[in-house]
Amino acid sequence: MTVHASFIQLHQQLSQAVIGQQQLVEHLLVALLADGHLLVEGAPGLAKTRAIQSLAEQLDVSFQRIQFTPDLLPADLTGSEVFNAQTSQFAFRPGPVFSHFVLADEINRAPAKVQSALLEAMAERQVSVAGKTRALPEVFMVMATQNPLEQEGTYPLPEAQLDRFLLHTWVNYPNAEDELTIMRLVRNEQAKQEDKASHFKLPTSSILEARQAVQAVHLAEPLEKYIVDLVQATRQAGRYDEQLARYIRMGASPRASLALDRCSRALAWLKGRAEVLPEDIQQLAPDVLRHRLLLSYEADADGVRPDAVIQRLLALVVCA
Repeated sequence: MTVHASFIQLHQQLSQAVIGQQQLVEHLLVALLADGHLLVEGAPGLAKTRAIQSLAEQLDVSFQRIQFTPDLLPADLTGSEVFNAQTSQFAFRPGPVFSHFVLADEINRAPAKVQSALLEAMAERQVSVAGKTRALPEVFMVMATQNPLEQEGTYPLPEAQLDRFLLHTWVNYPNAEDELTIMRLVRNEQAKQEDKASHFKLPTSSILEARQAVQAVHLAEPLEKYIVDLVQATRQAGRYDEQLARYIRMGASPRASLALDRCSRALAWLKGRAEVLPEDIQQLAPDVLRHRLLLSYEADADGVRPDAVIQRLLALVVCA
């Protein structure tokens, strides 16, 4: 089986395990292929945790879930030096961040020092403890979740950390048909109690091979310019719409262009194509730009959300 066929099978298995959240499943695979991190926002009970757990079960990787709380310390994440009385020496005990997949559950409940420790891990793929730098696994992905309903006891993520997330995905409630399927699926799982450890797991070497294949996907020059024009439009919206310019306080950084480049290639490869289409860029633009735009007080007063701004930009910026 080719590596592409393996990922198609992986996509199908995830879609069967996570019902009614096809965009989340697809973007989770896109983040994996593009070697980035994913921020997922939605109400409780919408399969955010189940999605990354199901992905980890299909891959030969280590997985850790960290419940972020206000009393969490950086050492709880990174690990620490522990004194060994028998040898009279300090030995490093790695924390849960030393895993291939890390689920940072309710990341906005942790204080700034913990978020800074996670930021180093996400950005540099390394952890600094007791004056020493330790590398993280080559395949390393953080999926963080946020609950938008509760603001008490939360710490808003700094813009620098938000920018480190490749994608920011919203999840919504499933429809009635999907919810009925979910109910039956969970009932059957509880009845069968399948031995998941016996299933074939895709090795990390296949993930690295798939990433190399993604880099070979062709992105035509007009589409490169289209990506740049979209990101530039977030900073110079007045060239397209004066009212839109009043709504945007600060546009997206160049990381948005890099993210659209990487993610559109990954999505095209996942769909079995050797080149990127404009639809790939347009599909991913909201998730790439949503957390990178700072809206003005005027936008907030008018009830304008980032998605409305992004959709307006997509309508105004034309692909040549």
